[in-house]
Amino acid sequence: MTSPPFTGGCLCGAVRFTIDQPLGVGSYCHCTRCQRRTGTAASAQVRVAPGSFHIVEGADAVRAYRPPTGFEKAFCGACGSHLFSRRPDDETVMAVRLGAFDHDPGVRPSYRQYVDYAAAWEPIPDDGLERFGESRPA
Repeated sequence: MTSPPFTGGCLCGAVRFTIDQPLGVGSYCHCTRCQRRTGTAASAQVRVAPGSFHIVEGADAVRAYRPPTGFEKAFCGACGSHLFSRRPDDETVMAVRLGAFDHDPGVRPSYRQYVDYAAAWEPIPDDGLERFGESRPA
């Protein structure tokens, strides 16, 4: 596992962030919303400690989609890169997309959630990760 600070950003470089505390648990989400948001079968992300995520450049470029339920999905308004998600009623509760980090953050997903909605065109691999049909219980 690597140590903080962690850095990352979007494809075009408009948005840059740092995380100044150790990273939490990584996961894959197979929900239909993540499939449509990413154009892939699952989204890979890692939870971060409250208050540890900081946008250091391009806060004005961040756009968000706030669905009726669930976490707000944040992305770069210039290039469309998916960056993070956060709970609307407590924006310190967030998950950062693993693909947004500059370097290997040292975290590997340890479970898969919403597998009941997994894409039929890409079977979930037999990787030994814990699976949850819906959201992972808190």
